[in-house]
Amino acid sequence: MKVVFFGTPQFSVPFLRELILDPDIDVVAVVTQPDKPAGRGEEITASPIKLLAYDALIPVFQPASLKADRHIQEKLQALNADFFVVVAYGKLIPKDILDLPTSGCINVHPSLLPRHRGPSPMQWAIAEGDASTGVAVMLLDEGMDTGPLLAIEHIDLDADETYESLVEKVHLIGPTLLSSTLKRYLAQEIVPLPQDESKATLTHLLTKEDGHVNWSETLAVIEQKSRAYRPWPGTWTYWERKKGVCLRIKLLALQPADFNADLPEGTVVIKDGRLFVDCKDGTLEILTLQLEGKPKMNADAFIQGYGDIHGAVLI
Repeated sequence: MKVVFFGTPQFSVPFLRELILDPDIDVVAVVTQPDKPAGRGEEITASPIKLLAYDALIPVFQPASLKADRHIQEKLQALNADFFVVVAYGKLIPKDILDLPTSGCINVHPSLLPRHRGPSPMQWAIAEGDASTGVAVMLLDEGMDTGPLLAIEHIDLDADETYESLVEKVHLIGPTLLSSTLKRYLAQEIVPLPQDESKATLTHLLTKEDGHVNWSETLAVIEQKSRAYRPWPGTWTYWERKKGVCLRIKLLALQPADFNADLPEGTVVIKDGRLFVDCKDGTLEILTLQLEGKPKMNADAFIQGYGDIHGAVLI
């Protein structure tokens, strides 16, 4: 079977690697986003998918826009691929491209579709306190993750699940699920299953502001977000140390406290050498934190240098 792979970030790499290593699959080309500036030096950097494709001697296309590049459709059509496979490509694919492969355009989405359609579904599953999530393999259509399902596998979420640990779980099952689904669908062993629209939810693209803690939220929601948004956008708050001086604090590790301070939301308490903050329905303990421009530190070290935070209201 001939496959064209669409993908960009590191998340996509295990999926492409699985297809490359499968003797029944011929990855005839890769489509990825153009090289972009990255890091403090803004050095032009190739995507992880491009680097893997180059190592495997696979042709790479990097259109700035699938709509605007009038030659890309001709190039892709000439490949006569059975499938286009999409894993975190990062751009919408127009219908005239979706219609090119002879057997369909397949997408991998790390959620239990139709729940968490859209970007950042793994972060949303953790942030919303879901007991489980999963990996879905689906036919792509013009909607946002609305196409018929070909396969789906569940993943239980641990009480201390983070985005990074969930990515590892997805990578354990997702690549083999993709390759087996391609073969079964090509052999007409799978009947596409329409999604239940009554159960659909839609996410939004995470921004830096999503990590700004709202202390009027519940203890559970704040703690869940702290795990979901690690490492980006992180979970952070402001401390007005004195008038006109606002310090930004990243909260790197939190846990529910073993007591309730019962103070106004956002109020900081230092007790027995430990650091606590009150929220809507309880008290959170801050275990590890980082002032902007400073190294991360545990709460004990922070208290030694910034003990005047006691009684402050974080914003």
